[in-house]
Amino acid sequence: METLTAPHTAYEPAKLPLAPTDYLLHLADNALVLGQRNAEWCGHAPILEEDLAMANNSLDLIGQARLLYQAAAERISGDVRAPRGASWPTGPITEDTLAYFRGDAEFRNYVLLELPHHTGLVPAGGGERDWSVSIVRNFLYSALMVLLWERLQQSADAQLAAIAAKSLKEVRYHLRHSRDWLLRLGDGTEESQRRAQAALDWLLPFTEEFWSANALEGEAEASGTGIDAASLRTAWDRIVDEAVSEAALKRPPAASHYVTEGKHGLHSEHLSYLLGEMQGLARAHPGATW
Repeated sequence: METLTAPHTAYEPAKLPLAPTDYLLHLADNALVLGQRNAEWCGHAPILEEDLAMANNSLDLIGQARLLYQAAAERISGDVRAPRGASWPTGPITEDTLAYFRGDAEFRNYVLLELPHHTGLVPAGGGERDWSVSIVRNFLYSALMVLLWERLQQSADAQLAAIAAKSLKEVRYHLRHSRDWLLRLGDGTEESQRRAQAALDWLLPFTEEFWSANALEGEAEASGTGIDAASLRTAWDRIVDEAVSEAALKRPPAASHYVTEGKHGLHSEHLSYLLGEMQGLARAHPGATW
């Protein structure tokens, strides 16, 4: 007598949603580029305490970038949309590959974060760093990331949600640190207020990129893995307006000119110089270990 048995089917666990690789790279590039910029204050901050504070800020951001690059590298081989730079060395893709061997057009960071530490396209005083510019930039970006990381804790991508929970603790300090300095500068001397206002006038228009349309953010939000930053604008405006008012500064009118597109790969010339300095050693000795 023939015995009928059901065909054997191997058990396959349900696949959980994963954030698009390019979305992870956008978040990672933001953290890496600003971390590199803030690290430029090491040895140059106005007081020793702030020298250490900026160094710690940079380490936090670079740590966030590492986690995001690691997550992207784990997924990138199966993602047909993953960027492929001609300069990449052979071998497995790692966090270092993504940080050191992509060109400026492959980076997806906000243009705001790559700008040097001075107002205007041409530096005044021979390229002098302006503490106010760095403080205002950190404040504007941290105000966004507090909101973004808080929402991303509920991401359907469990790995991204865990990164968000860790990063939120750090960025809350970054926001508090930069906000406190904004108040000190805006409500300080005549010169400190002038510089803080000039920094705000120069940098705020670049934040319009936060809210510009981006299909990738929309895709990530639709899958439950990411957030469309435009949905955070009202809450961000509230944080910024309260601090600017308390600092006795004036918020400039909304930008009506060209909106930068760093998250689409269109950058200022400043990013290529930043990457040239940051990537130089790795590119000179690809594959080296020590």
